[in-house]
Amino acid sequence: MQILTINSGSSSIKFSVYDCAKGVESRLAVGMVNNIGMTGSESEFTVDSAGAASRKVYPGLPDHDAAIKVILDWLKGGPYAESIAGVGHRVVHGGERFIAPSLVNTGLLEELRRLRPLAPNHLPHEILAIESIARFAPDIRQVACFDTSFHRAMPMEAQTYPLPEDLRKGGIVRYGFHGLSYEYIMSVLAGEAGSGAKTGRVIIAHLGHGASMAAVKDGRCMDTSMGFTPSGGLVMSTRTGDLDPGIIIHLLTEKGMTIEEVNTLVYKRSGLLALSGASPNMRELLERSKTDPHAAMAVAIFCYQVRKFIGAYSAVLGGLDTLVFTAGIGENAAYVRFAACQGLEYLGVGIDPALNNKAAPVISKTGSNVTVRVIKTNEELMVARHTSETLGMGG
Repeated sequence: MQILTINSGSSSIKFSVYDCAKGVESRLAVGMVNNIGMTGSESEFTVDSAGAASRKVYPGLPDHDAAIKVILDWLKGGPYAESIAGVGHRVVHGGERFIAPSLVNTGLLEELRRLRPLAPNHLPHEILAIESIARFAPDIRQVACFDTSFHRAMPMEAQTYPLPEDLRKGGIVRYGFHGLSYEYIMSVLAGEAGSGAKTGRVIIAHLGHGASMAAVKDGRCMDTSMGFTPSGGLVMSTRTGDLDPGIIIHLLTEKGMTIEEVNTLVYKRSGLLALSGASPNMRELLERSKTDPHAAMAVAIFCYQVRKFIGAYSAVLGGLDTLVFTAGIGENAAYVRFAACQGLEYLGVGIDPALNNKAAPVISKTGSNVTVRVIKTNEELMVARHTSETLGMGG
């Protein structure tokens, strides 16, 4: 009995097929549909199943309905036609109500629609994917797996904003995101380093296009950098990260920007792209930084902020036992890992340059008080695992 996982973006859908039978967790296929709703662009469907890659090009898929139908048509014509037991969706925001993976039903969809303003760049596309599956395959059960769930047990001090009580009770709290990634990292950490590491003081740096960090103690999230929306915390590829709220007021009242213009600025025109004036891609910026001072500034600010959060979260945890780098930048950018850890010797953090350059599983110096690790994240596997458990498959 297998699980189809769906990770839906604004113009693309990533999908995988996992075997989650009892005692088994293996990925059987992985694929993607891109350029959804992109006028004048061809849409590409790619999939690697059992080591065999295939590709189809479409004149243009107008919406998520069309893209989901392409995926389901591929499933029906392949070896998984009769074996898909359920569909698991990565859903960015679960609000205050959803603290665990949940079966999709009418009530859940109504709640997700209500939450759309909290994640306007994510939830609408995820809801569309769920609705499309229900339309084309009404008999298959679906499970929503929330990126916010991991953080819902944070202490009151970490969740609460200094706002009037009616606003706090109205749902304006720190939710945190990338929870599926953090869950996966903690499960791997227990396997690689034993239960002592999992129950120790851990800081995880999920550094990718969207970047966040989390402080975890005894397996419980104590604090995280993203807040009410996925725009807060660290500077990101195109998102601002933390801003003085007065800046938003200034842009609206003094600069005459519209709400939509501010939204676009915060999510799509800022971050590394704005700092460098050239690219949101860390790999490109690291190469350009050798000769371009703006690219060098963008890299330096990113590393500084990671280092600042490590220091702050060490205070939250009362020390540090394990530091983990993950996601696209965290897994692949040796310079970022090294630069972010400079000056943290007082915490017991020491990076071995040779191990770091080859992204070894452990990159800290022998004898360091803090173990620094590089772990490849796998949010899709976490979705498959949660879906299997929610459907009672015994995986």
